[in-house]
Amino acid sequence: MPKWRFYSLAVLTVIWTVFQLYIKLVKPLDPWFQLPLHMCLALVVVWLYNPMVEKSKSHNKLWWIYDIFLIASSCFICWFFLSHAEQLNYRIFNVDVMTTTEVIVAVLLVINVMEAVRRVVSMSLFWVICFFLAYAWFGQYIPGLFRFSGISFPKLMEVLMYGENGIFGSPLVTSLGTLFYFLVFGTFFSNCGGGGVLIDGGMKLSDKTVGGPAKAAVISSGLLGMVSGSAIANVSTTGVLTIPLMKKTGYDPEEAAAVESVASTGGQIMPPIMGAGAFIMAEIIGVQYAQIAAAAVLPAVAYFLAVFILVHMIAKKKGLGKDSGVHYEGKPILPRVYRLLPIIVLVVMIIMGYSLPRSAIYCTIFSIIIAAISPETRMSPRKLLQTLMDGVRQAANIAIPTAACGIMIGIVVNSGVAVKIAKLIGTSGEGSLFIALLIAALGCLLLGMALPTVAAYLIAVTLFASAIQGLGISALVTNMFIFYFGVVAQITPPVCLASFTAAGIAGASAWKTGWKAFSFAITAFIVPFAFVYRPAILLEGTMVEIIIAYCIVIAATYLLACGIAGYLFRPLKMWERIACYIVAFIFILPSSMSDIIGIAGCVLIMAYCFMTGKKNANKAQPA
Repeated sequence: MPKWRFYSLAVLTVIWTVFQLYIKLVKPLDPWFQLPLHMCLALVVVWLYNPMVEKSKSHNKLWWIYDIFLIASSCFICWFFLSHAEQLNYRIFNVDVMTTTEVIVAVLLVINVMEAVRRVVSMSLFWVICFFLAYAWFGQYIPGLFRFSGISFPKLMEVLMYGENGIFGSPLVTSLGTLFYFLVFGTFFSNCGGGGVLIDGGMKLSDKTVGGPAKAAVISSGLLGMVSGSAIANVSTTGVLTIPLMKKTGYDPEEAAAVESVASTGGQIMPPIMGAGAFIMAEIIGVQYAQIAAAAVLPAVAYFLAVFILVHMIAKKKGLGKDSGVHYEGKPILPRVYRLLPIIVLVVMIIMGYSLPRSAIYCTIFSIIIAAISPETRMSPRKLLQTLMDGVRQAANIAIPTAACGIMIGIVVNSGVAVKIAKLIGTSGEGSLFIALLIAALGCLLLGMALPTVAAYLIAVTLFASAIQGLGISALVTNMFIFYFGVVAQITPPVCLASFTAAGIAGASAWKTGWKAFSFAITAFIVPFAFVYRPAILLEGTMVEIIIAYCIVIAATYLLACGIAGYLFRPLKMWERIACYIVAFIFILPSSMSDIIGIAGCVLIMAYCFMTGKKNANKAQPA
């Protein structure tokens, strides 16, 4: 990177950080001042980190003319809002007419956001936005259920720029008020040695156990996921260590890559710091983030327990012993445990009710202090600046899709599509809640396969949340249902970036890895239905109901994992695997009779497999 770009980004990083600290530690500014400033800073950071001269195949320096236009237009948008912030508070939406200047600003804003999406998010999201924009203009020509009267160009620009469901809507509010601070904290925590301790801790805990390296991948990715909340980042960080070890132990390349991708994807549903969508969920529902994190504990434990049992059973099936010849040979962990103090303090502060931004700010400062204890992790001024720049870059890359989703949400709400889908699902739900949920789940998966988790969650909530809640499901359960499917879509073929990343590290077939990961993560597809029928799994119920629900989920998880692995005390035949699946599904049904049948079936299957396995082992022993 040229020096002028580095210094420009360093200055922008400092300005953005000071601004974010000021609005949380001193006093908040006018919403029409701080939201556009946050957005425009993110845009300029994106242009400088991802110039077209580097993105294009020709590397023609004339591309800088285009980037200069984008930077200048971002600054113009920022100037417009900062100079008109006070009078915009008195503007009446849907009444005041859009001026020519306002229309120009809105057009430039949409162009900048869409171009930023194309550069740093995905072409899939870019084309989805184009589809929604086309629908806004041509929806009046579509026959049938999804026809609407259309919307004029100035009105559309007003909806996108000034509407509460537009670009500056609640997703970007969450980016400004919460996500920025946690992304910076996660970067400092990882770079100050905390991330390394989590990875090494997972490796050490699974040392000298059956399928040790695979279990290390599950534990390490789960622990690191508590901080990063990014599947691809987890794969890239832990996979380079665990995948080669799994292959060396005896796992197939596709199995090793699948285990890592499934475990890393689970990081987004692992408290205390879940994926960005969880913070946005708290904003949408209007509850404390601590409640979201607490509700996610039992499903997250079930998810990782299923993967843990699965790799254990696969190792047993392959005959991999406890001593695989692969052991943890890193530095002693105990002297470095103190580096985990920032994440522990963060959890305590969240539980005690401190605001999320302040908790993240204080724990970021604490991470820097903790890092100074050891010469190995002590940060020089340049390293400190570089770490801050890394965190700000991540914040910019999250601010872009949250703003872009405002374009789609604004169009969906104003065109009435959400109401029409609600009626469609409501009609289906009159006959069967399961069918209605299945329609919503498939919609979430399709969105999640094409879009990043945050974007998929936001669009799916807009489209399906009111419909599911109309069937009598609570807001928390509804949003968690949608969020889970948005997450697991990241490992659902044909588009599964986490699996493809792991396959690249393992030297495995991307296609085979994708389907293998899909089968390994089947628990994640079942659990959302379970907590719709059993809200106690999300802590909505009495203590007795919560304990019973959790025991039921663990039993179902165990049987599913054994069925997928094809091993329970011994290799399973096909009909025995199918029996495991059937009993696991019976557990999900919300009735006492299904619980009794499920428990009886679980005991019978385990007893039968244990006895026949022992009998076969005795026959195999020489007389």
